[in-house]
Amino acid sequence: MTHDKDGVRLVLASGRTVRLVPGSLYQDFVCAPEEWLTLAEVLGTLAEVAVPGDSEGVTAFGEECRAALRGHEWLDTRRDEVLTRLARLWADHWDGERNVVYESLAAFAEHPVYPTSRARLGLTEADAVAFAPEFAPRFRLRWASVPRERVTSAGDPRERLPETSEPDQWPESSDPAYVLFPVHPLTVPVVGGMPGVTVLDEPYLTARPTLSMRTVQVGPRTHLKLPLPISTLGARNRRSIKPGTLADSARAELLLREVLRREPDLDVVLADEQTYAHAGHEHLGWMARRLPAGEIVPVAALLAPSPATPVPSPELAVLSPVIDHGLVPRHSPAVGPAPGRAQPSVPRVLDHVAARHTGGDVAGLLAGYLRVLFAWNVRLFVTYGVALEAHQQNLALVFTGPGTPPRLLVKDNDGMLASPDRLRAAGLAVPGFTDPRMLTEDPHALADVFVTITLHLAAAAVAFGAGHGELVADALEKALAEHGGHPMARLLRARTLDAARLVGKSMVTAGTLADRGRVAADVNKHYGTSGPNYLRHHHRRKATP
Repeated sequence: MTHDKDGVRLVLASGRTVRLVPGSLYQDFVCAPEEWLTLAEVLGTLAEVAVPGDSEGVTAFGEECRAALRGHEWLDTRRDEVLTRLARLWADHWDGERNVVYESLAAFAEHPVYPTSRARLGLTEADAVAFAPEFAPRFRLRWASVPRERVTSAGDPRERLPETSEPDQWPESSDPAYVLFPVHPLTVPVVGGMPGVTVLDEPYLTARPTLSMRTVQVGPRTHLKLPLPISTLGARNRRSIKPGTLADSARAELLLREVLRREPDLDVVLADEQTYAHAGHEHLGWMARRLPAGEIVPVAALLAPSPATPVPSPELAVLSPVIDHGLVPRHSPAVGPAPGRAQPSVPRVLDHVAARHTGGDVAGLLAGYLRVLFAWNVRLFVTYGVALEAHQQNLALVFTGPGTPPRLLVKDNDGMLASPDRLRAAGLAVPGFTDPRMLTEDPHALADVFVTITLHLAAAAVAFGAGHGELVADALEKALAEHGGHPMARLLRARTLDAARLVGKSMVTAGTLADRGRVAADVNKHYGTSGPNYLRHHHRRKATP
């Protein structure tokens, strides 16, 4: 980059200079509105600045970009039809079917920070249309017969999953020496080649994909998490399921349940994820999730188009990607606005939910969500030394009736980071996690997770994207004030409200670009970049008369 009295410019490998302007929320700078970069220019510049060991990563990122553009193209050609179908489905159902409509709508919104989130490496267009959530498909699960001696399991699915799409619920093997495992259709080629494992010819159990795609809804309040042979959010972010993570996630959930037993004032509810099985292979396992009663709205869906809008507004097309000639817009294409930008007039799920539950008070609904989010996560951090990787995809609002404030639903806890010393000091047993990366005595490692997940993704992306970013600092301030001068509260304040800059995750670097030897042991906890502190800006603005 160069800078002088006329501003800041980026010099590309081609020799062309691009004018930069102050960024929004997480970014110091973005390309000026009149500037457009070609994908070839981006990749050429990356190749020039990359160290020699990262050349394969640059090539992989190029394919990831092209896969993302293809994904946008596939969705753009079907957008109107899918949204109309979802609106009809939402209007016709008052049960758990509505919950999966919100999951599909959430898939219309882009990831708040990852630029190629539409890329699903390993999928064809036919695969995406048949199985990806943004196309709202229905499909039948396949089943594999697995030798019983290979199976590690917890819970009986026939007892714990009373609601599925089929009357017989969970099938059983006719041979007691074998156990039947549900298999996602995309994973059949992998499972079918495993010694001693037989994939049955007949499919059974109708499923709908949730936002995560590898998790499917098979009943109004029943999800199945199934491994997939694809990658998302980076080439290294495989959507398989490592066997040990199932038990670790269940242990983390039990720890959180004990915390909630001690903290009854917190309006938080946990999904039941205690039923699972695996056969020692990352593509042969499953986890069953039971959801609580109520209307469940994923936080990731709040900025997506409303289910009551059958035909998309023309503004949606304006926010669609420019894919001709390999042009790359300065912001990630999205149905909702880039974080920190003014929202379009397209009705959103957030507006729809506020109209139904808070008399149309969008700011009030967001303020209530942020209050619970920060009360929960700050108390976990300060009192128990726990930080959750509960981002916008793993959180939901649960509405149980008119005039009742929503509860915060938390699921998928295998990314927890916890301090053994803090847990013992609070009188809690330290879970016997099989993954040692889930335990740390470094409070700054805990703060890294809090800032990059709870603050950036669960709070700021939603509030700023909705045009109410000023609510974030206020809600965090109130949550920290509850703990006074506690050392952990002071540390968290120093890393958030009072920080000169906020830490960020180097997601593209860790997930695709960099050589594996230069990446953290957990690619989802690779830090090293920072951005402007949007909390200080809004705090100062609020304090100025």
